[in-house]
This record gives sequence, C-alpha cells and structure tokens, in this order.
Amino acid sequence: MPVKPWLLLIVTAALTACGGLGSGSDPTPVPAPVANLIHELQTQPPANPPAYVASYQYQGEIVYYVPPRCCDIFSDLYDGSGKLICHPDGGLAGHGDGRCPDFLSQRRHETILWRTNQ
Repeated sequence: MPVKPWLLLIVTAALTACGGLGSGSDPTPVPAPVANLIHELQTQPPANPPAYVASYQYQGEIVYYVPPRCCDIFSDLYDGSGKLICHPDGGLAGHGDGRCPDFLSQRRHETILWRTNQ
C-alpha cells in the first residue's frame, strides 16, 4: 500500500517535535523515507536486542543502518532516498550479502536516530 505524502510529513514533524529523531540541541535531519522506516519499526513488537536506526558517513554519503533483529536475519543499509544499498551483516554466515563488506569497518560519525524504549 503506497504511503501518502501528507502522512510522511505528519510523522516526520511529530517525531522531530517529540525528540524521537536526532538528539541534542541540533537534531539530525531525517529524510522522509527514513522517518517512514522508523514509524514502521515503532509499530512492530519489541525486539531483543532492542531495535535502532543509526546514520553514518560511508563512502562520502550519509547512510542509514538498521541492525539485524534476530539470528540469521540481515541488517539493512539505506541511502537518503530510502533505497536499500546492501545488507552489511547478519544472515546465515553473519557476513551480510557481500555487497558492502567494508561498511562496518569504514563507517564513521554514528548518530542514533531512534531506539526502542526497553
């Protein structure tokens, strides 16, 4: 089901106003697709380990990382438009899909954008 643009605007505004995205006095701007992803994660049952979304600098770009939620599940790495770049880790062998094998060692400047409250 397609997401309505007005809904993304409302979710982004609400999360930003409530301090749900970014941290500190200078909140990190979050693209609408990433805000939508965070909203989707908020509707899921609590995970163990707790779920989070983090931004990093990687290969000169800001990217968004969602860690694996359980055993044998891939992590996800998105660009600012919400396009899936790769699965850096997780999966059966724990090494992701092999499309960005250097992400975990090359990522810089972590900012936790959202984390479950557990």
